[in-house]
Amino acid sequence: MNDSPNRPAARMVQVPDDREGQRLDNFLLGQLKTAPKSLIYKIIRSGQVRVNGGRAKPERKLLAGDEVRIPPLSLAAAGKPALPPKGLLAALEAAIVFEDARLIALNKPSGLASHGGSGIVHGAIESLRALRPGQSLELVHRLDRDTSGLLLVAKKRSALRELQALLREDHGAGIEKRYMTLLLGRMPDGVMSVDAPLHIGLRQGGERHVVVHKNGKPSLSHFRVLERIAGMSLCEVKIDTGRTHQIRVHAQHLGHPVAGDDKYGDTAANKKLRETAGLKRLFLHAASLKFSLEQGRAHYDLDAPLADDLRSALDRLG
Repeated sequence: MNDSPNRPAARMVQVPDDREGQRLDNFLLGQLKTAPKSLIYKIIRSGQVRVNGGRAKPERKLLAGDEVRIPPLSLAAAGKPALPPKGLLAALEAAIVFEDARLIALNKPSGLASHGGSGIVHGAIESLRALRPGQSLELVHRLDRDTSGLLLVAKKRSALRELQALLREDHGAGIEKRYMTLLLGRMPDGVMSVDAPLHIGLRQGGERHVVVHKNGKPSLSHFRVLERIAGMSLCEVKIDTGRTHQIRVHAQHLGHPVAGDDKYGDTAANKKLRETAGLKRLFLHAASLKFSLEQGRAHYDLDAPLADDLRSALDRLG
């Protein structure tokens, strides 16, 4: 016999009003809190998950009233994941730079992924959920693993929807995003804007690699030199779009790659910076976010101080 009285049955879940617009994969992560992300994608891609009776992709945006079939999962497959290390939880608690009833702003450390997956068990959002059990927390956007700085997490579904709408507005111009970066070489004075479309390709092994390409997505960055340091340029970068690796590829396109960038940068220069300034990672920091919620009634002007390792590298170079 295939069936067992202890085997869980498939269940149908109706999408509530406050989950309208949520991606299917994120909806399932909320329904199956003990299941690893890899299992969520497996059951979607194998067709075990159905939306209104049909197969669906992980990125499908759900509508209120949609019927989602969630297949039976064995306890072994959906076993409780290990808790993040106490040191990581303590560091994450210390990294909270702002919190109110709508959102949490983290000064994400470099090296911490925004979310788990691809061999990463504990990303920022999984660790924050472990730190705040029982709270409904959703990532608003993502930062590259090597990039430090402001990462927004929504505490309310209404805030998540409004923030995601701002990110979609004019390719992301609804939220003013500024970064700090150290570029190799001497950038020209004033503001240098880079309007160059970006295309995501894959290298052998599945690694993402972004290039400037005429068939890519529109991408716009504005670089402004703040200070000259040891023949390099400390810059503020305002981005009007939020493409994958945008600042790093636009900087490379200018001929002034980001210091410490092992994907798009200068290997010899990075080695010298490790030896002379102790710079062991990408010099890119999400420094500020400015936006308004509640139809413009609630204004946010958030800042995250430059990470200690980047500040130390500047001191040694100066």
